[in-house]
Amino acid sequence: MRRDTFLKSLAALAATGALPLSALAAANVKMMIPANPGGGWDTTGRALGKALSDAKVADTVTYDNKGGAAGALGLAQFVNGSKGDANALMVMGSVMLGGIITGKPPVNLSQATPIARLTTEYNVFVLPANSPLKSMKDVVDQLKKDPGSVKWGGGSRGSTEHIAAAMIAQKVGADPSKINYVAFRGGGEATAAILGGNVTVGGSGYSEFAEYIAAGKMKAIAVTSAQRLPGINVPTLKEQGIDVEIGNWRGVYGAPGISAEQRKALTDMVLAAMKSPSWAESLKKNDWTSAVLSGEAFAKFVDDDFASLRAIMTKSGMV
Repeated sequence: MRRDTFLKSLAALAATGALPLSALAAANVKMMIPANPGGGWDTTGRALGKALSDAKVADTVTYDNKGGAAGALGLAQFVNGSKGDANALMVMGSVMLGGIITGKPPVNLSQATPIARLTTEYNVFVLPANSPLKSMKDVVDQLKKDPGSVKWGGGSRGSTEHIAAAMIAQKVGADPSKINYVAFRGGGEATAAILGGNVTVGGSGYSEFAEYIAAGKMKAIAVTSAQRLPGINVPTLKEQGIDVEIGNWRGVYGAPGISAEQRKALTDMVLAAMKSPSWAESLKKNDWTSAVLSGEAFAKFVDDDFASLRAIMTKSGMV
């Protein structure tokens, strides 16, 4: 269907009351990406934008990158600058929840409007190729002897790999408040530290380390998923006797103050985009696991995950 025909069809539906008028306004989407270009949120936001365009539910998509403070700076700009804007979307996820818990920013996620969870990317833990340790069992044995001697490297303080390290310590009987976690500002810094042997064990999304694992420069020792990831022969923490499962999920929120009808129109747009071939291609390319959840179910999920993260982060001394 041609774009002009599509828009005329939307107008006809809106005129009869079969479609909220807000759906028409959603043709020009403004995507807030609360991170610098090149990271996971940026990749997610631009993949969703392409899917919205390819599914012909958005006419144009513009992007605004605002990195810093685990997404809190972008959240503040979104909350303060997008009130009532039915065209606005913001990429967010579990890392933002962790950043809010640790950073206590002046704005809160509850001020924005939950739209949908999109994906989950599970973490992989790796060792430098020349590490004297060879397995997660070796890491755990050293952790039990001296928690501080295991230097964990990964994303920002409160990231899923940071929380996973604390959960591992807790489950194996080590003191989670004594873990030695080194936060890096970006994936490039973390990768360099692992390749250089400057950390004991590194953690990130599998796609970020895949080429180094394939080249034998890193040894993958565990993934944080419930089952092994498709096509990836790396054991889960659970099958190694460590009852930890955690995913780096990502989703989108709408602006503060939009109506129920505008929220539904925005949600319908996002759900339509996730049914597109473009989105399926992005899932495969980035090793993302589809984790679609919308409406009040998504809002409840965020509240529950926030409470769970706060509990483990408090126990581990992150808060």
